Amino acid sequence: MNRRNFMSKTTTLASVGLIASMDNITQNNSLNIEPAPGFSLKIFATNWGFSGSMDAFCAKVKSEGYEGIEVWWDTTKKGQDELFTALKKHQLEVGFLVGGSEKEATKHYETFKKNLFEATSQTIQKPTYINCHSGKDFFNYEENKFFIDLTTEIHKKTGIPIYHETHRGRMLFAAHIAKNFIDKNPDLRLTLDISHWTNVHESLLDNQLEAVQVALERTGHIHTRIGHEEGPQVNDPRAPEWANAVKTHLGWWDKVVEMKMKAGEPLTMLTEFGPPNYLQTLPYTNLPVANQWEINVYMMKLMKERYFKK
Repeated sequence: MNRRNFMSKTTTLASVGLIASMDNITQNNSLNIEPAPGFSLKIFATNWGFSGSMDAFCAKVKSEGYEGIEVWWDTTKKGQDELFTALKKHQLEVGFLVGGSEKEATKHYETFKKNLFEATSQTIQKPTYINCHSGKDFFNYEENKFFIDLTTEIHKKTGIPIYHETHRGRMLFAAHIAKNFIDKNPDLRLTLDISHWTNVHESLLDNQLEAVQVALERTGHIHTRIGHEEGPQVNDPRAPEWANAVKTHLGWWDKVVEMKMKAGEPLTMLTEFGPPNYLQTLPYTNLPVANQWEINVYMMKLMKERYFKK
């Protein structure tokens, strides 16, 4: 059997089990809470890995049933014009990614500050939130704290929720490091991408329970990607071999949703399974082992089934 036929047959056989797998997960939803007034859940799509125009991306996102998109703040007028035109045309909300890349802390901070100010002060469309790739794992505590102080100040001025992502290589790259920042900075709010931590700690974090709990309590935005002990992204969350990792991540997200429902607070999510090389590929061919777009749509529908079950 050649490779193409093998992949075709494998995909067909897998798809039969995937429907049952999805049904099983959504039926296991333990949340039976009447949300307090003010609670809302909106799910956003990533353009990471999408090769078409912004208009084509937004059209596809809208047709799938997402509420908005999360994209990096574009510093060019051309990019901004294309983005805001597409958002208006397709009636979508937007969350902006903001960060810096410089190795030197002061220069990195200045780039971050400039991008954050632009993203929050433009008047065409107010972002639903800002997601920050904040600082670096090799900056010291005080250097990274400048990012928190800045976002706290801008949030209070603009009212825009600003979250710091639990991302490898960034300020909150590990659970115990994040806990130190959380304990010392009461205004710090998180984008929970806990798949990074499962990779950093080579575990499903059963030895980091206290740090995970305080992170869940500070979360306002979730990246719904499934990680595992040896990587930040399973090859396909629908595959039965990843059931334990999926169940564990859903348990963390359930706790955040429950807290938001009881408090009557909004919550946003991003389906952020990435393209190669986040998505594993076959040797010698570089062919992805699964379809990134389909997985993200699956995750979006899973979240809606789980948290808005009739």
